[in-house]
Amino acid sequence: MDSFLIKGGVPLCGDVAISGAKNAALPIMAAALLTREPCVIRRVPRLVDVRYMGQILSRLGAQVTWEDDAVRIHAAKIKGVGDYDLIRKMRGSICIMGPLLARLKTARVSLPGGCVIGARPINLHLKGFASLGARITITGGYAQARARQLVGAEVFLGGRAGSTVLGTANVMMAATLAEGITVIESAACEPEIVDLANCLNAMGAKVTGAGSPIITITGVKELHGVEHEVIPDRIEAATYAIAAAATKGEVTLHGARTEHLAAVLDKLQAAGVRTERRGAALVVRRGRRLQPVDITTLPYAGFPTDVQAQMMALLTLVPGISIITERIFESRFMHVSELGRLGADIEIEGPSAIVKGGRPLSGAPVMASDLRASAALVIAGLAARGTTLVNRVYHIDRGYEEIDSKLRGLGARIKRLQES
Repeated sequence: MDSFLIKGGVPLCGDVAISGAKNAALPIMAAALLTREPCVIRRVPRLVDVRYMGQILSRLGAQVTWEDDAVRIHAAKIKGVGDYDLIRKMRGSICIMGPLLARLKTARVSLPGGCVIGARPINLHLKGFASLGARITITGGYAQARARQLVGAEVFLGGRAGSTVLGTANVMMAATLAEGITVIESAACEPEIVDLANCLNAMGAKVTGAGSPIITITGVKELHGVEHEVIPDRIEAATYAIAAAATKGEVTLHGARTEHLAAVLDKLQAAGVRTERRGAALVVRRGRRLQPVDITTLPYAGFPTDVQAQMMALLTLVPGISIITERIFESRFMHVSELGRLGADIEIEGPSAIVKGGRPLSGAPVMASDLRASAALVIAGLAARGTTLVNRVYHIDRGYEEIDSKLRGLGARIKRLQES
């Protein structure tokens, strides 16, 4: 497995382009299954997860071709079975189920895998399909949904930790070809859901209310091809913003949408980080003195769980006590022990991490446990004295496009060590 060798202590300075959002690209790629016509999706990040999705669509019978940051998907003839070997590798692959069910009236999909950050059941996805008239069975590690005809209904998708993003996407796609009107209540409000809805509407769907807790879908008989550009990745933008602050640098993030980053920017500013919007770019630089802050992760538009680990890395450097409370995933503090290897002083009490910041970090070998934990360890390594070796960086390759190359462009001393 590859690893990153980081020699810390260098401020990050310069410009970085924000890639397309993985969490928008994956369901939009899956939406191409809804039509027999070709779809062209632009600003698609070249990531491991995106490559897996392309392979999954190919296995289903679609023609998938790549050119730079664009992917062309032509699903003229497809089958309704998503096999285990690829789908087990990432959770986002479950979003093929809604399009397959809508178009073929049957879908059999292996239960998905992904990062180990707590239970993320797909029961709400299946509940939504059942509300539309599908019969659901789970056998041999596969979920199967069948229906003679999907029929619009009222679907409630609230869960223990709030709305389900992938569940909202899945049910929304299934409902586009259902008879009548579907109303999703307690829908996820994330920008990635809005982006998917915009793509579906460009394909001829009738979706209103995306970005609010109530989404209404009026079914149509068929959808057509589309050309669509994916929104910038707000989590990638937040990660580089935090890295700039942690290393006492100044970075200009090109393409970052501040309207998608309100909760993150609010906490950064409260901590003393300076942010400035300049046209289509966001400039982030560290203030003279940082302050501790308390953070609670919440569904959008609250502070995102996908930025919790990176923010924790920054707060280990801030004198005083900060408290981070995780309300989305119960096992998302696996990076705490690895940050401790770098010298961080963090204690876990129930769903909260108490960060006693201000001690300098020093380089050490660390092990990445999941995607965002990997990003946190890279940030910590960039800020630490000495050399840090981040092992198992295949996690970070799932969600950050060429992160080592982009960081080197900002002056970071980071090298990828490839397994021989």
